Amino acid sequence: MIELVPITLRDARAYVAEHHSHHPPPQGGLFAVSCAEGGEIVGVAIVGKPVARNLADDWTAEVTRVAVRSGAPMGTASKLYAACWRACRAMGYRRLVTYTLLEERGVSIRAAGWRVVAETQGGSWSREDRPRVDRHPLQAKFRWEVTA
Repeated sequence: MIELVPITLRDARAYVAEHHSHHPPPQGGLFAVSCAEGGEIVGVAIVGKPVARNLADDWTAEVTRVAVRSGAPMGTASKLYAACWRACRAMGYRRLVTYTLLEERGVSIRAAGWRVVAETQGGSWSREDRPRVDRHPLQAKFRWEVTA
């Protein structure tokens, strides 16, 4: 049986670095939550302020990473998404968003009660006047959300 357990942002970031399939850990965050089975962490979620500035309205938070180890019990990711939303609601947020690659089915997010609200273009953060090194997938993504 999986259970929710507290985790620090530092430890959650380390877990993401080890277990996330295509993203490095986010730079910061508001909070993190984890799931454990038999005392062993099997998944983490990190929530932060929205990366897209047009969503930064002080009422919206973003699940910036979810990482679940291979072989984790079914429902681990859904439990993490649902816990993130409950925590955000308790903190006064009215909307929680996250993104998936188009080829990801989003079964865990949908099971937690979220819905697809947009398809983003993707692309690079790098610009001529502020070059960046892209360490993430640049293709289009689905934006999911859950609201109060």
